[in-house]
Amino acid sequence: MKIGQLANAAGCTTETIRFYEKIGLFPQADRTESNYRVYSKKHLDRLIFIRNCRALEMSHNEIRTLIMIADDPANRSEHESAHALLQSHLQHIDERIEELKSLRSQLVELQNHCHPTDDTCGILQELAEMEVDVKPAKSHV
Repeated sequence: MKIGQLANAAGCTTETIRFYEKIGLFPQADRTESNYRVYSKKHLDRLIFIRNCRALEMSHNEIRTLIMIADDPANRSEHESAHALLQSHLQHIDERIEELKSLRSQLVELQNHCHPTDDTCGILQELAEMEVDVKPAKSHV
């Protein structure tokens, strides 16, 4: 199948496929004599695997590790690695949940500064004056 057909079958865009090829998550396609990419069922299965991992908020590095495990299912230590990777991902999700709960509390508190009868917007004033605990961005690529 061609790239557009693969994208439709997997529910993604052709740009996504090209990106995954570029970063090495997705195997390069064979080319026809006229230089069109030609994909197989193997490509579709891999793309669905990647899409499912992304739907679970897994990073590209986590997906890359899982692909290596999937490509060598006989290696028992790799199965343990998959379990450890998932455990680490769950911990990351738990941390994000706590961060989001804190964010929600801050937004509710901010919303409480809104009084429609006031001449000035309490939300905008509070945003301009509030002190925020800024944490460095965590890379989860």
